[in-house]
This record gives sequence, C-alpha cells and structure tokens, in this order.
Amino acid sequence: MVIAGFGDTGLLVAINLGDNFDIVGISPKPALVSGQELGMRLTQPQLWKRDYLMPFSRYKKLDGVRTLQGLITSIDTQNATVTALLQDGTSQVEPYDALLISSGVTNGFWRNSALEDFDTISRSIDTASQELLQARTIAVIGGGATGVSVAVNLAAQHREKSVHFFFSDVQPLPGYHPKVRSRVEQHLKTVGVTLHPGHRAVIPDGFQCDRFTTEPVAWRGTQEPFTGDLTLWAVGNMVPNNSFIPPDMLNTDGFVKTDACLRVEGYQNVFAVGDIAASDPHRSSARNWGYRLLGHNIRAHLEGRDNDMKRYEPPRYRWGSVFGVQQNGLRVFQPDGSSFRFPKWTVRSLLFPLAVRRMIYKGIRKG
Repeated sequence: MVIAGFGDTGLLVAINLGDNFDIVGISPKPALVSGQELGMRLTQPQLWKRDYLMPFSRYKKLDGVRTLQGLITSIDTQNATVTALLQDGTSQVEPYDALLISSGVTNGFWRNSALEDFDTISRSIDTASQELLQARTIAVIGGGATGVSVAVNLAAQHREKSVHFFFSDVQPLPGYHPKVRSRVEQHLKTVGVTLHPGHRAVIPDGFQCDRFTTEPVAWRGTQEPFTGDLTLWAVGNMVPNNSFIPPDMLNTDGFVKTDACLRVEGYQNVFAVGDIAASDPHRSSARNWGYRLLGHNIRAHLEGRDNDMKRYEPPRYRWGSVFGVQQNGLRVFQPDGSSFRFPKWTVRSLLFPLAVRRMIYKGIRKG
C-alpha cells in the first residue's frame, strides 16, 4: 500500500488501516506539517508547533509504516508503481497493490510541496510570525476559514493592532451554515476586526499569494486602494498538487475524480482523499472522517471484499472550529448551524491528550 501525500489526512488513513498491511507513506516533509489553525500558527507559533508540527517517529501507529521523504514524480498505473525523487537527487520506485492519492494543495506560504528539513520548516514558521506581529495595520484578504482564523486571533491577542478583514461576499465563511456565518461575523466585530464586505482584490500579475505584501491593495470595484503595513492573502488560491497524477484521473480544475467510495474513477485499486479529491463541491473528505471511511474501504479492497465498501456522504455545509483555541476555550461549529464549546481547561487536559492524541491518532510519544 502506497500513500502519496502524508499530510493530515494521509497520515490518518495509515493509522486507521491497522497493522496488517505493508504501508509506504511518501511526503516532501519529515514530519506532519498541519494545514490547520493558521491564526494560531502566526500568533502563537510555539504553541502551534507543539500540537501541529510532529515528526512521524512520534506516532506510535506508524511504527510499522515506512515513511519516505521525497517528491512524487509519476504514477505508472500499468505497472502499479510510484516514482519519487529523493533529497539526494536519486529516484526510488515503489510498487503498490493499492494507492492512495492524498497530496493536497498548495495554498499560500503555509501549505507547500517543497522538500524541506525539520529545521527549515520550524524557522519559516517563526519568521512569518515575527514579520506579521511587527506590523501595526494589517489587511487580511479572503473570507474563508483561514482568513477568519487569522483576523480573529490577531485582533483578540493584539488589541494594539488595527486588523482589517476584506472579503467579496456580504458575510464571511461561504459554504458554512447561515447561522454560523452570522455568529462569526458578530464575533469578528466583537474582538475589534474592521470588516470590509464586498471587496474583491486585484491579484497582481504573476503573484501566487504565497507571501506577505506591503504595497497598496486595489479592488475590482470602485473602492479606494487600501494601504497597510502588511497584507496577508487568504483568497483560496489553491493549486492542486497534481503534477505526478495521470491526466485522465483529473477533472477540468485539476482535482482527482472520485466515486461515492472515494475510489478514483476508472481504477479499482486507486483511491483519493482530502483537498486533492473532487469528492463534492467543497472537497470535504479531509474534514468529515474521510480517513475512517477510507481505512475501511482500502482494507476491504485489499482483502477482496469490494462489495463491503462504504459510501462517502458529505455534509451540506462546512463545519469546524474556525477560530481555534481562544481565551474562553474551543468552539466547534456544526453543519446544522449549532455549535458547542470546550472550556479552555479541558482543551489541554482532556481534548488534546485524550480525544486527539489517544483516540484519533491512537498514541503519540512525548517530544
């Protein structure tokens, strides 16, 4: 079994497959570099690293999994092999009985597919945080969960800063339940974020939204340009990491076509999950227990029980914590518009050590 992409979702599939399979996980990183909680990553980098930057060797359920650091260059479906370019410049070919594509997307400076060692990753996180926290007037562009997370955490923890949040819709968080959108909008105002709805930024030619900028930001409407000390771009400019994927597996937007069981269309032994998988309009299999379903389905396929596969049923609306851990705890919004809150004392004493590390990841060694 080869897992092409060992981020949040690929790693969890490996953990949920169990101990009876020969698994190879291929990643350009030597650790899990989570795409979650950008607001916390930028405002509290040391706390973020403790929970979201984790060497693969710390996961107990990966003891029997072989991790390979490299960039995948091709998939040969005829011979059922994957080729990866290693750090030393050599190539390595890995055969598979089943293949999982979980290569994700490149999105801004916080999610990339570059070959990096652990120290480089850690330094880049610190550098980005220092650069942002030195600015006093900050523009956050993009109304999705990433933009909301950054704007809320900046304003809540650094009251001296002027945080301006620009988004093209009338409310932030498109794709979330209307009740959630209204509640989040009110919270942004409460913590002191200045909201600018109806603003669609002009992205400079050739700019990939992968760094902070300091130039004035222009808009597609008649609004005046905005000048701040620093601008963070979270406009959803996602680029699928698909350079190694055969074109017939991809839809017109470059994402992997999947059936109801998260199997790649036209292939019996190739699966896809996470942000790379066109499972539904929101590509939500990274956030709705898709790793559990695929753990079951891949196991069923490898054991010759394809008829036992389960169907993936995406929710109508997106859901999640959005803000991350705040002074009053962690609030999780649900697809039906409701929410519940973990008090802050439970986050470190119960939620992370028990629910996350012991139940979801099934055991993590101390660092």
